[in-house]
Amino acid sequence: MPGRRAMSDERDLAARVVELVRRAAGPGAEAEVVVTRSDLALTRFANSFIHQNVAETGTAVRLRLHVDGRTTAGGGNRVDADGLTALVERTRAAARLAPPDPAWPGLTAPTSTPSGPAVDEATAFASPDERAARVRAFVDAVDGLEAAGYCRTLYLSGAFANSAGHSAVGRSAEAAMDGIARAGGADGVARHCADRLADLDGGALGARAAAKARAAADPVELPPGHYEVVLEPAAVADLLQNLAWYGFNGKRHAERQSFAEPGTAQFDPAVTLVDDPLHASTLPFDLEGTSRRALTLVRAGTTEAVAHDRRSGAGAGTGSTGHGMAGGSTFGPIPSNLRLLPADAAPVATVDGPAGSVGAGVTGAVGDPDTAALVAGVRRGLLVSDFWYTRVLDPKQLVVTGLTRNGVWLVEDGVPVRAVRDFRFTESYPRALGPGRVLGLGRRPVRQPARSDGSWWEGPALRLSSWHFTGGASG
Repeated sequence: MPGRRAMSDERDLAARVVELVRRAAGPGAEAEVVVTRSDLALTRFANSFIHQNVAETGTAVRLRLHVDGRTTAGGGNRVDADGLTALVERTRAAARLAPPDPAWPGLTAPTSTPSGPAVDEATAFASPDERAARVRAFVDAVDGLEAAGYCRTLYLSGAFANSAGHSAVGRSAEAAMDGIARAGGADGVARHCADRLADLDGGALGARAAAKARAAADPVELPPGHYEVVLEPAAVADLLQNLAWYGFNGKRHAERQSFAEPGTAQFDPAVTLVDDPLHASTLPFDLEGTSRRALTLVRAGTTEAVAHDRRSGAGAGTGSTGHGMAGGSTFGPIPSNLRLLPADAAPVATVDGPAGSVGAGVTGAVGDPDTAALVAGVRRGLLVSDFWYTRVLDPKQLVVTGLTRNGVWLVEDGVPVRAVRDFRFTESYPRALGPGRVLGLGRRPVRQPARSDGSWWEGPALRLSSWHFTGGASG
C-alpha cells in the first residue's frame, strides 16, 4: 500500500537526520526532526469550465536543534544524503549565531502516540476524473449561472524523531470543495471539507450556491448600526479562526495580549469550544512530537484553557497541549482545529415553502432547515453568509473589522424579505459571544476548508443578539 510504504520511508529519513546530528554536533546536541510527505491535487474551474488540474508531491524535512544553549531551526526538501547533510550543517551554523535560549523546554520524552482517525484510501489517491465529476455536478446544478471554484484532495504522511528516543508516525487525508455561483453582480457560495471525497456532493453545493446568488440580486442599502444577526457556518468559521489565533494562544496569553481568562464565564452558556484535531483525519502529533488530543477551551460559557507548545507550557507550568507549530516561538501556539459544538439534539423547526426558503421570503436566502430555524425567531435583523478581509484592530479585546460578502438579507418577522448591500463591521468577537448574547445555535455543524495545512474550522449557524455594522456600501 503506497501510504504505508511512505510512512516507513519518512520514519527512516527522520532517524537518519537525528543520527547525522549526533555525528556532527556530539551527544550534547538536542535535535527533533519532522518529515512530511504531501500529495496535493487541485482541480480549479472558472467561467463554468475546468481550466486547471494540478498535482504536486513533495517531502519536507524540518530540523530543530539546541546546542551549546542556543536554539535554531532549518528546513529543506532534499532527501538525498548530500541534502540531509547540508541541512544539518546549515542548522548548526545558524545555531552558532543564535542568541542564548535559557527558556529552552527540552525534548518530548518517549511516549505512545495515538493512531489517529482512519484514512480513506480512495481520497488519498483520488483521480482527476473523480474531482472533475464533482465540478461537473456543481456546474450542472447552478443551471446556467457562471460558476467558479475548486475541488481538492490532500494526503499527508509524516514521521517524527528526536535525540531523546521519541518517534511517531501518522497519516491523514481530506477533501474540500469551495465554489461560487454568480447571477449578475451577486455571488452565492457553498463550501465543505470532509475526510472522504465521497462525502462532497458537488450537485448539492452548486444548488445551494445558485440559490443564494439568485436571492442576493437587487440588494438595497441599509444604514449602519447594531443588528441582530444569524451567521451562517462560513461566517462562524471566521470567528473561530480569530478566536484561535489571538485568544486561545498560550504565548499571547502569557504576554497579556489575549482576552482569555481561564476560570471566568466570558461567553454565553450556549458556547462550548473544543480544539479537536482527531475529530477529523489529521497527523496525530505536533511538530514537537507531542500527541494531539481534544482540548476544551470553553465549556458552557466558561473559559477553561489556552493552547500550549512545550515552550509556552513550561512557562505556564502546565506542559504542552500538543500545539507545537512552525513559528510558534514567535507568534505562539494556535489551536487550528476549532469546533463550536452545536445545540443539543432537538427537533428542527419545520419551515414551510420551497426548499431553501423561509415562508414567502426571498427564495434561496436560507440554504438549509438548520439556519431556517434560527432565522424564524428573528423579529428584525440580518442573515449573513460570509465574512472576509477581516483584520484585528485591538488584539486584547479582539476587536475585528471586516466586510460581509456572498449575500446579506434583511429578516423581518422570521422571513428574509430582501437582499442587502454589503456592510463593513467592527466588533469584539468575545463580546458578541458574551453572556446573554447567543440567542441560538444550529444543530448541524459544517466543516470549512482552510489552507492545505491541516487547519479547519467547524461550527453550526449562530444567532446573536447584536452585531455592530459600522459602514455601508456608500462608506
